[in-house]
Amino acid sequence: MHAVIVWWDLADSRQTIESLRGFLRDEAVERFSHVPGLRLKFWISDAATDRWGAVLLWESRQAAQVVLPNLAAPLIGYAPTERHAFDVEATVEGEFALAALAGRGLALEPAGS
Repeated sequence: MHAVIVWWDLADSRQTIESLRGFLRDEAVERFSHVPGLRLKFWISDAATDRWGAVLLWESRQAAQVVLPNLAAPLIGYAPTERHAFDVEATVEGEFALAALAGRGLALEPAGS
Protein backbone atom coordinates (compact mmCIF):
# COMPACT_ATOMS: atom_id res chain seq x y z
CA MET A 1 0.00 0.00 0.00
CA HIS A 2 1.02 3.59 -0.60
CA ALA A 3 -0.12 6.86 1.01
CA VAL A 4 -0.01 10.41 -0.35
CA ILE A 5 -0.65 13.60 1.61
CA VAL A 6 -1.20 16.95 -0.10
CA TRP A 7 -1.62 20.37 1.56
CA TRP A 8 -2.50 23.78 0.23
CA ASP A 9 -1.83 26.97 2.16
CA LEU A 10 -4.89 29.00 1.16
CA ALA A 11 -3.39 32.39 2.06
CA ASP A 12 -2.83 33.28 -1.60
CA SER A 13 -6.07 31.75 -2.91
CA ARG A 14 -9.51 33.25 -3.43
CA GLN A 15 -10.90 29.95 -2.14
CA THR A 16 -11.76 29.33 1.51
CA ILE A 17 -12.30 26.16 3.49
CA GLU A 18 -16.05 26.79 3.27
CA SER A 19 -16.01 27.29 -0.51
CA LEU A 20 -13.94 24.13 -0.93
CA ARG A 21 -16.50 22.20 1.13
CA GLY A 22 -19.04 23.13 -1.53
CA PHE A 23 -16.66 21.80 -4.18
CA LEU A 24 -16.56 18.47 -2.30
CA ARG A 25 -20.35 18.27 -2.03
CA ASP A 26 -20.98 19.30 -5.62
CA GLU A 27 -18.45 17.17 -7.47
CA ALA A 28 -15.16 15.97 -5.95
CA VAL A 29 -16.45 13.23 -3.64
CA GLU A 30 -18.44 11.54 -6.39
CA ARG A 31 -15.61 11.82 -8.93
CA PHE A 32 -13.07 10.17 -6.62
CA SER A 33 -15.40 7.30 -5.78
CA HIS A 34 -14.59 5.82 -9.20
CA VAL A 35 -10.76 5.98 -9.21
CA PRO A 36 -9.25 2.48 -9.66
CA GLY A 37 -6.77 1.46 -6.97
CA LEU A 38 -7.79 4.22 -4.55
CA ARG A 39 -8.75 2.55 -1.27
CA LEU A 40 -9.58 5.70 0.67
CA LYS A 41 -9.39 9.45 0.25
CA PHE A 42 -10.22 11.89 2.95
CA TRP A 43 -10.04 15.64 2.72
CA ILE A 44 -8.66 17.58 5.68
CA SER A 45 -8.67 21.21 6.76
CA ASP A 46 -7.08 23.35 9.46
CA ALA A 47 -8.98 26.61 9.96
CA ALA A 48 -6.35 27.94 12.39
CA THR A 49 -3.65 27.88 9.69
CA ASP A 50 -5.97 28.27 6.67
CA ARG A 51 -4.83 25.00 5.12
CA TRP A 52 -6.69 22.46 3.01
CA GLY A 53 -5.55 19.04 1.94
CA ALA A 54 -6.18 15.37 1.40
CA VAL A 55 -4.84 11.98 2.41
CA LEU A 56 -5.01 9.22 -0.18
CA LEU A 57 -4.49 5.54 0.52
CA TRP A 58 -3.65 3.46 -2.56
CA GLU A 59 -3.53 -0.29 -3.13
CA SER A 60 0.02 0.05 -4.46
CA ARG A 61 2.69 2.54 -5.48
CA GLN A 62 1.79 1.75 -9.10
CA ALA A 63 -1.88 2.57 -8.49
CA ALA A 64 -0.81 5.93 -7.00
CA GLN A 65 0.76 6.89 -10.34
CA VAL A 66 -2.64 7.22 -12.02
CA VAL A 67 -3.56 10.64 -13.37
CA LEU A 68 -6.23 11.92 -11.01
CA PRO A 69 -9.34 13.91 -11.88
CA ASN A 70 -7.87 17.02 -10.26
CA LEU A 71 -9.78 20.26 -10.32
CA ALA A 72 -8.61 21.43 -6.88
CA ALA A 73 -5.36 23.02 -8.08
CA PRO A 74 -7.04 25.11 -10.81
CA LEU A 75 -9.83 26.03 -8.40
CA ILE A 76 -7.39 27.03 -5.65
CA GLY A 77 -5.15 28.72 -8.20
CA TYR A 78 -1.91 26.80 -7.73
CA ALA A 79 -0.41 23.37 -7.11
CA PRO A 80 -0.29 21.96 -3.57
CA THR A 81 2.07 23.75 -1.20
CA GLU A 82 3.27 20.37 0.07
CA ARG A 83 3.07 16.83 -1.31
CA HIS A 84 4.47 13.78 0.45
CA ALA A 85 4.32 10.10 -0.52
CA PHE A 86 4.95 7.18 1.82
CA ASP A 87 5.05 3.40 1.89
CA VAL A 88 2.44 2.01 4.28
CA GLU A 89 3.94 -0.32 6.88
CA ALA A 90 0.68 -1.65 8.32
CA THR A 91 -3.04 -0.96 8.46
CA VAL A 92 -5.69 -1.76 11.02
CA GLU A 93 -9.34 -1.02 11.55
CA GLY A 94 -10.40 -0.56 15.15
CA GLU A 95 -13.79 -1.20 16.68
CA PHE A 96 -16.37 1.28 15.44
CA ALA A 97 -20.08 1.99 15.50
CA LEU A 98 -20.40 3.49 12.00
CA ALA A 99 -20.15 0.76 9.38
CA ALA A 100 -19.42 2.93 6.33
CA LEU A 101 -16.92 5.75 5.90
CA ALA A 102 -18.43 7.02 2.65
CA GLY A 103 -20.59 10.10 3.01
CA ARG A 104 -19.10 11.35 6.29
CA GLY A 105 -17.39 14.63 7.18
CA LEU A 106 -18.11 18.31 7.68
CA ALA A 107 -18.68 19.03 3.99
CA LEU A 108 -21.35 16.32 3.76
CA GLU A 109 -23.20 16.94 7.02
CA PRO A 110 -26.50 18.79 6.92
CA ALA A 111 -26.17 22.44 7.96
CA GLY A 112 -26.52 22.93 11.70
CA SER A 113 -25.57 19.36 12.69
